[in-house]
Amino acid sequence: MKVSDILRIKGNALYTVAPASTLWSAVQVMAEKDIGSVVVMDHGELVGMLTFREVINTINANGGKVGDGSVRQVMEGTPMTTTPETDVNELRRLMIEQHVRYLPVLEGRTLMGVISFHDVAKAMLEEQGFENRMLKAYIRDWPEQESASG
Repeated sequence: MKVSDILRIKGNALYTVAPASTLWSAVQVMAEKDIGSVVVMDHGELVGMLTFREVINTINANGGKVGDGSVRQVMEGTPMTTTPETDVNELRRLMIEQHVRYLPVLEGRTLMGVISFHDVAKAMLEEQGFENRMLKAYIRDWPEQESASG
């Protein structure tokens, strides 16, 4: 299974903000859409990633307030990315080793979507379920073996 397979199943909903947007407006988008990250785009180019981790760190630093800063001030400016051709097992390894929950998917310089750790886990679970059903069907239809005393 590849990242492109997960994106195909997941759909193409993608939420972006500009780096000059206020952090508060980005938090509102994340809350309204029930998402844990937004991609930061500037003139059609990926320039960063804002996740709930950066938001929580900012709230902590501001004594419990989001503040009136911009997304640019708190975003991850050099987010790790992946490609549609990346194998899901490699993706899982990278996400675990790098402690990353959200990865923008780029084909060249074009943003194709965002893959979350949840998306990967769900795809793997569905794939295992399909394999289990296929194996059970195969075992049910197993031909009877001829007797050895024949």
